[in-house]
Amino acid sequence: MKALLLSLLLVPALVLAQAPVIEISGANFRPLPLASPAPSVQDGGDKKTAGAFDTAFTYDLTASGIFQVLDRAGFTADAKEGMTAASINFSRWADVGAESLVKVSLAQDGSSLRGEMRLFNVATGHEDLKVAKDAPANEPRKLAHALADALYRHFTREASPFLSRITYVRKAGANRDVYVADWDGMGAQALTRGGTHILPTLSPAGQVAYTSYRKNRPDIYVQSPGGEAKAVVTNGQMATGVAFSPDGRRIAYALAEGESAQIYVAAADGSGAKAITDTPYGLNTSPTWSPDGKRIAFVSNRGGSPQVYVMGADGSGVKRLTFQGNYNQTPDWSPRGDLIAFTARDERNAFDLFTVHVETGKVTRLTQDQGSNEEPTFSPNGRLIMFSTNRNGGAHLWVMTAEGNNQLPLPMEKGHWLTPDWGTAPAAK
Repeated sequence: MKALLLSLLLVPALVLAQAPVIEISGANFRPLPLASPAPSVQDGGDKKTAGAFDTAFTYDLTASGIFQVLDRAGFTADAKEGMTAASINFSRWADVGAESLVKVSLAQDGSSLRGEMRLFNVATGHEDLKVAKDAPANEPRKLAHALADALYRHFTREASPFLSRITYVRKAGANRDVYVADWDGMGAQALTRGGTHILPTLSPAGQVAYTSYRKNRPDIYVQSPGGEAKAVVTNGQMATGVAFSPDGRRIAYALAEGESAQIYVAAADGSGAKAITDTPYGLNTSPTWSPDGKRIAFVSNRGGSPQVYVMGADGSGVKRLTFQGNYNQTPDWSPRGDLIAFTARDERNAFDLFTVHVETGKVTRLTQDQGSNEEPTFSPNGRLIMFSTNRNGGAHLWVMTAEGNNQLPLPMEKGHWLTPDWGTAPAAK
């Protein structure tokens, strides 16, 4: 941390105003040791609300990959210590290895819950950040995500993934239903009830597109949470793998006919569909858009085995991207543009996750010897990857950094959770 502070002192003031406090990438990156004691509860607050806030806030910080959240069992500071620098014994926090200290105070006023967060540099005792936010009293997790986002933005100058949404499929008996939830899988809302609905994806506006067998054939539907499903692709033998363009105005999907499957691009309502691949006996599936909307990555067996390819959004300039292994699938293009995550099957029929650099073709392994790991999806800021794994039985959703570090399960109940898709973050307020 001393080296980091010294480097910041050498940066011109104008640049410093925009420079991140923590550079997330690079060989010298290490998580920042952060002490985060339990929130204090002021008049009107209750322990249950504080506990729900604390669980969500701590999970956000831990899963971010940029903090080393210190174990509270080792804390030696007075538990009744205050929120101001003058009331804090910083030497006690330095003794446990903390370089930053974040304190939160909660107060409830009727139906509103207010959280005040203060961040301190333990070495200097300086208060680096003070933020207050409100949320409905019955949504303490929402307040936790908002304050965790403020802390993340302070250190990185980037939006966090904590305010974003995900969609996924829950398998229960013969049913496969589509859900939308907060980024950590909590607060889930079912879009479908019974039947077979698969491969959901979120639009920038919060709509969900998915393949449904509700009319006994695999068609593509679009649905808003709380709204009615609308069919947008009903032709062909099987329509699957729909993906929204970054601006939400177009969709790409795979349409099977006879012995082939081609990639189509259409307006988001399904109109004006046009095939952009043409391999009479080949299968082209699983399209994913580049962040500028100009290219599409997809899976094709045109070379003899399923591999990841890229092409222009009009089908031009097809280029094979993966050459290792003989079964690569489910690509997801990072919002940062540089990487595509994908699933590869090895000789043991186990699935693991990799990234391939779009320009250099460099492949990086993310998981190994931890069950089967599938369906990677990048966070809206490209820093995290969510995936489905059976490493602890069933099929659960986990998250890790884009480098494959800090792998954690989402705090969801046990079950079969499949094919996550991570939506975009809401605009900063």
